[in-house]
Amino acid sequence: MNQLYGFEGEVRHKYSAQGKRMFDLFQETFEALPVAHLIQEKVFVVHGGLYSRETAKNASQPDGDGVVRLDELRELSRFYQPSHSKLLCESLWSDPQAANGRAPNPRGTAIQYGPDVTKEFCDTNNLKMVIRSHQQMDEGYEIAHDGKMVTVFSAPNYCDQGTNKGAYIRITPELETTYHKFTAVPHPNVKAMAYANVNRFM
Repeated sequence: MNQLYGFEGEVRHKYSAQGKRMFDLFQETFEALPVAHLIQEKVFVVHGGLYSRETAKNASQPDGDGVVRLDELRELSRFYQPSHSKLLCESLWSDPQAANGRAPNPRGTAIQYGPDVTKEFCDTNNLKMVIRSHQQMDEGYEIAHDGKMVTVFSAPNYCDQGTNKGAYIRITPELETTYHKFTAVPHPNVKAMAYANVNRFM
């Protein structure tokens, strides 16, 4: 993704002779960042979304894997690219859907999941809500799944080609939430997606 959408090209351009070294350091840093964050033990914050396991262990499925629990995410070995772990890949690239259940993701990776999946994950892990980011929203954010699944997208004018707003959430210690929208600032004097490298992946 960093090569395809131009991050590598921008770093190499801006740091010239040290560009490759700087990009490698960024990559190493990204691989060390947390997969998710927990606010007040009640709000789960993740880039993508939820997981492909279907049901918790019960009498009819005694050998089932069960719903993903937060401790499993804490135990993930983190220092590699996402494709090595299904949990990591789904944390980064899954998306919510309006219908109950799970479905293949049109992006070609991870899954789509419905309100029932969100409720089960929150109930299992004693969570109030999930905040995620991995989809452009015209108004900057979207509240879905009975208020338990919030998408907040902080990049206005995404990829220099949209008219979407950006947004952020302010959360108080009492877990009260307010949503704030903003528009893009004037674009710098650089061609849109100037550093993208799409042809490399065609």
